[in-house]
This record gives sequence, C-alpha cells and structure tokens, in this order.
Amino acid sequence: MSSVVRKFCSYHTLKKRLPILRWLPQYSLQWLRMDLLAGLTVGLTVVPQGLAYAEIAGLPVQYGLYSSFMGCFVYCLLGTSKDITLGPTAIMSLLVASYANHDPVYAVLLAFLCGCIQLAMGILQLGFLVDFISYPVIKGFTSSAALTIGFGQVKNILGLRDIPRQFFREVYFTFYHIAETRLGDLVLGLSSLLLLVLLKMMKNHLPKQLHRLSLLDRVCHAIVHFVGTARNAVVVITASLIAFCFESQNQHVFTLTGKSTQGLPPFRLPTFSDTASNRTVSFSEMLQNFGAGLAVVPLVGFLESIAIAKAFASQNNYRIDPNQELLAIGSANILGSLVSSYPVTGSFGRTAVNSQTGVCSPAGGIVTGVIVLLSLAFLTPLFYYIPKGALAAVVICAVSGVFDLRIVATLWRVKKLDLLPFLASFLGCFWEIQYGILAGVALSGIILLFNIARPEMKISDYSTVVVQFQSGLNFPAVEYVSDLLYRRVLEASPPRCVILDGLHVSSIDYTTVNGLRELIQTFQQHNVSLLFSNFRPKILSILTSAEIEGLRYFDSTETALGYLHGDDHTHELDDREKPLLNQTERLYS
Repeated sequence: MSSVVRKFCSYHTLKKRLPILRWLPQYSLQWLRMDLLAGLTVGLTVVPQGLAYAEIAGLPVQYGLYSSFMGCFVYCLLGTSKDITLGPTAIMSLLVASYANHDPVYAVLLAFLCGCIQLAMGILQLGFLVDFISYPVIKGFTSSAALTIGFGQVKNILGLRDIPRQFFREVYFTFYHIAETRLGDLVLGLSSLLLLVLLKMMKNHLPKQLHRLSLLDRVCHAIVHFVGTARNAVVVITASLIAFCFESQNQHVFTLTGKSTQGLPPFRLPTFSDTASNRTVSFSEMLQNFGAGLAVVPLVGFLESIAIAKAFASQNNYRIDPNQELLAIGSANILGSLVSSYPVTGSFGRTAVNSQTGVCSPAGGIVTGVIVLLSLAFLTPLFYYIPKGALAAVVICAVSGVFDLRIVATLWRVKKLDLLPFLASFLGCFWEIQYGILAGVALSGIILLFNIARPEMKISDYSTVVVQFQSGLNFPAVEYVSDLLYRRVLEASPPRCVILDGLHVSSIDYTTVNGLRELIQTFQQHNVSLLFSNFRPKILSILTSAEIEGLRYFDSTETALGYLHGDDHTHELDDREKPLLNQTERLYS
C-alpha cells in the first residue's frame, strides 16, 4: 500500500498530471517574447469571436467572454499541447443553443456537468472511446454544423427579427421575410464579409522570405500581417465606430448588440435549479431537459479538441496525451462554470493563429486570458454599439473553413461505402444533432460488424478445398462460414475434404469454437474430413483446451494435404497441390 501511495505522489506522476512542470524549467526570455506576441494576437481574435459565438448560443454577448478566459489559465497548467487554445467555438455554441434552451442558467450548469463527465472519463482513462467515431462521421457532423451556423447568421446580415432557430424553419422563414431586409444591416454585413475576405487574402499572399526586403517593406509586411491576423477585431471595431457615428446623430440604421452586463462575472457555483413560468424547475427536471446533451456535448467537446491537438502536434513534431487532455478540458469546464462560462473546447481557428504566430508554450494562453478580462472590465459598455451584421460576418468567415464537401469526392474515390455514415451524419444533424451523430456512428458500426461477419477468405478449390482466412474469426462469422462450406462442399457431388488454413487468424472466441465443433460433427456425418492447419499457438491453445472431439491439426497446409492423400500416394494429388507437401502431422482427437 505504501509503495502505491509513494508512486502516486512521486515527482514523475506529478509531472504527468501537471504538464507545466515539464516545460517550465526550460522557459526562456525568447519563449516569453513569442508567447506574449501569440497571446496578444489570439486575444484580439477571441474577443470578437466570443461575442459572436454567444449570439449563436442564444445567450447575452457577455457570456461569450465569460467563456473565453478560464480555459486559457487552466490549460496552461494541465494541457499537453503548446498550440491549442480553449474557449467558445461555433460548433459548441450550436450545441449549447440546442440543449440549454437559450437560458444562461442551463448553459452554465451544462458546462459544470460536461466538465464532471470529461474529468471522470480522463480519470477512468476512457480517451479511447473517440476512436469509435469514424472520420466520415466527424466530417459529416462538422460540415452540417458549419452550414447550420452559417445560414443561421444570414438573418443578422439581412436585419431580420423573430426568425426561429430550427434549421428547416429558419430557412423557410428567412426567405419568407426576405422583403423585410434592412438596407443598413445588409450593406454593413456584406461589407464586413468582403473586408474579412480581403484581409485574409492579403495576409495569405505576403512573401515568406523577409531578409531580401528593405526596412520599409518589412514594416509594411508586419503591419499587413498583424491587421490580417487580427482582422476580426479590425472589422468589429470599424463597424462599431460607424454605428456609433450614426447613433450619435440619432439615426438607427443598424441592428445593434444592445446593453450587456458590465464588469467581471461573479465567482459562484452554478445554479442547480431554475425558475420558469412562475415555478421552480428542480435539478432532476433540468437533467431530463438536457437529455442526450449530457452525452453529446462532453463527447463532441473532447472530440473537437483532441482532433485539433493531434493535428498541430503532428505538424509541430510533439505528442499529446488524450487522457490528460480530458482532464484539462474537464477541469476547464468545471472551473469555467464558476465564472458563468458555457461549455468550451479547442478552437481550430484560434489554435492556427497561435501556432502561426510562433507560440512556444501554453503560457501564451495567460496573455489571451488577461486580454479577455481587461475587455470585460473596461470595454463592456462599448459592446452596445457592435452591429449584429458585423458579428454575423465574423461567424460566417470562421465556419467557412469547417464546411468541406470535397470529402464526398474523396470518399467516392477511396471507399464508396464510407459515404453512408457521412451522409447519415450530415443530413441527420439538420434535424437533431444527437440523431445525426448516432445515425453516423450506428452505420459505421454496422459496416464494421459486416466486415467481421463476412470475413475475407481465399478459397483454393482443387480435389481438396483449402480455405485460408484473411482476418480474425469471430462469432458473427460462424454461420456464414458454416453455410458457405455446406453449400460449396457438403452439397457437392461427391462431398470433398476441407482444410481450414488459419495463418492470418489473430482472434477467436468461444462461440466460434463451438461452431467449429458442430462443423466437425457435420463433416463426420458426411464421411469427409475437416482439417485445421497453420493456426498460431495462441489460437491453437484455445482450440485444444476446448477438447473438441475429432479435431485434427497440422503444422502446414502441405502436411494436411499429404495426410489426406497419403504420403506414399502423392502421384494422386492435383499438380497444383504437390508443392504443398513437406512437413509432418500433429494430431489432436
């Protein structure tokens, strides 16, 4: 017991659970300079995005910033990726809108419960569960979510009000009320979109080699690069200044964000009950209202974060620990709920900015978190003048990179069957997110089980039938193999002997063993032999321990053929079978 406690409290274990202890001793002034630059750049990105994502979640805009700083601080201590930044994302905001009913009390409680579930998964080492969600399912879900989120912002570009949020009704009522479009919102929204695209193109077309440029060119390069990277902040600030000018002249041209709560959020536990329609909703009722969200939100949050972390770890040549990532995300959500955060996860766009700016450690997140806190403390009154059309443009540009239908052409070329889970997930998520994910996972599982139930076999049909299994032999395949042998061998005239070659069989179970026992008995009733060859020692030990009567095993298929035809009558063998003779028999009966 003392050795277990000593191991648990060792410095090695502490470094594993507090990854900051690995990189902090190596920290340098060069790292500090790069982390400050990266943190500042990401901070200028996360503030406008946080405000926009709160709109997607159906919450007051300040909740986007409430959700943007705690994850930065927690991940610095517990995270294993130097690049990733935790905070609100478009997809997570869409999930919150689906399961929190646009109620901040529900949203904050969902963050707490989501964190508890993710923390428990990390402690139980359940990070492997995401391996059961295939890539086509992930792409189907993210593409569907991007389309849903993007179209959901069209109403803000057009300045329409009272449009329902359910996707199909949203599409219908947006076109139904399109004649009510506000010209000011439309012009500002389209201008914001155009400016965001132009700034991104300018940044992407900057020269990579700077040493050949003059000093003036380098300064211009730095300015364009900074403005292109912080383009969301540039567009939101510009749009807000334009809106302020009109409002100061008492001209209400744009739909504005409106008043928001000023200052930092209170530090308190989430509320475990809610008041609705003059009655108190208990904690158990709130859990029932969350429904499948208690499974979908934690899983998607971890899935989104781990996919991003793995991508940038591979790109920058380091490794991450999925279970430690679960602990980091879970802790960030639990502690975030104490400052009124809704569920957060890794952001692909901000992580890309972080990596491209040259961040050296998770400490860059501290700078980002401080910028968000300063914005909450001093800039909240200015949020009133932010036009919703500008925030909508930020969201549309953010999710445009997530929407990827090129995967359809790729799947068509590589494996057409994988289009089924992709389409099930893509189309199902327009109806209900959890049903789309479940449909995709279910179809992927069916395809996987079908491959197990119909194992690939190489059949050599000579005077003796040789069946070589190309994969594992598990219980869903027993009936299929039995029926195949019965139709192809036992119903033939005359019935022929069969050799089962298990060279590639890596797994077997009791149901399969029992099925093979029945198959041997059936062959004996037809007075023909069923022999086994080339099975691995592990598989052979399972077969022999089952004490199957009549089991005959040989070291090789050649030896089994020699046994059937008689070593002294090899001239009776088919010419294609003769090279198979050379070894000795091992017999179990």
